Amino acid sequence: MGDEVILLDYWPSMFGMRTRIALEEKNVKFDYKEQDLWNKSSILLEMNPVHKKIPVLIHNGKPICESLIQIEYIDEVWPGKNPFLPSDPYQRAQAKFWGDFIDNKVYGPTRLIWGAKGEEQEAGKKEFIEMLRTLEAELGDKVYFGGETFGYVDIALIGFYSWFEAYEKFRNFSVEEECPKLIAWGKRCVKRESVVKSLPDSEKITKFLPQLREKIGIE
Repeated sequence: MGDEVILLDYWPSMFGMRTRIALEEKNVKFDYKEQDLWNKSSILLEMNPVHKKIPVLIHNGKPICESLIQIEYIDEVWPGKNPFLPSDPYQRAQAKFWGDFIDNKVYGPTRLIWGAKGEEQEAGKKEFIEMLRTLEAELGDKVYFGGETFGYVDIALIGFYSWFEAYEKFRNFSVEEECPKLIAWGKRCVKRESVVKSLPDSEKITKFLPQLREKIGIE
């Protein structure tokens, strides 16, 4: 009997996209269960009683919460040919640092871009561009953040790429003009089968945002 792998997720979640990509990269078969975040299911509340958030990875009945932790878990349980994290302790620590940076610095300003107005929205745009420039500097001229191999930091960030078009339209700016190397990196990533399967179309995200604003009460 093989492993039972279930993913509780919500299609536009850039955090859930990470886990989907990681599973696809390792060729792990999983049962995807779409969640309604405005009417949370009993299984979501049972499997993540602390945060009550997606994504939740359930492996043989045991839940693993938080997307970056899930990437590490998948890498350890299904090592395969290409590990997500480097074996060198320093490089491994650096990859985790940038994963943490993305979690703590990127999402906040994007929320202001589509969910705020006026000066607050403009501040969000400026902070977002600053964060992307920091990431672009770390990427440098490398193919991927870890070098030649698609890995942990790439998986942590690429979900946001599918939202870039929506951010641009809400605040009338071009990510490519600000960070051309980062966009070139994104275009390389979306050629991977795992990413193609896991990222929604940018146009679908753009159409979804007004619906999201309405649901959470933003005029």
